[in-house]
Amino acid sequence: MSLLRIYIESDEGITIEDCEKVSRQVSAIFDVEDPIAGEYTLEVSSPGVDRPLFTVEQFQQYEGSEVSLRMSSPVEGRRKFKGKIVKVTGDTISLLVDGTEYELVQPDVEKASIVFQ
Repeated sequence: MSLLRIYIESDEGITIEDCEKVSRQVSAIFDVEDPIAGEYTLEVSSPGVDRPLFTVEQFQQYEGSEVSLRMSSPVEGRRKFKGKIVKVTGDTISLLVDGTEYELVQPDVEKASIVFQ
């Protein structure tokens, strides 16, 4: 069974009622349009405080924040990093980890999220 996860956010915050409302609206549209073949589970949620990062723009938005990320292949012998985003240039993320700055390429990031302080 497939999973369709939709993240919603608002400057005012997200409530359970907001998630329920979006879920009902998306379900109604999908019942009519039927864009996904087979069975699937629809999940609507807020990214929360440990929000996942998917795009270069999201990394730029959180410059100065601490992130935890996993690379698809090793960089200097390691795949897991936890540190502060120093800057983002093009698709390269400069990450300061324990006094060492790493240059990580965003398309090679397998998974990333903000670390809640």
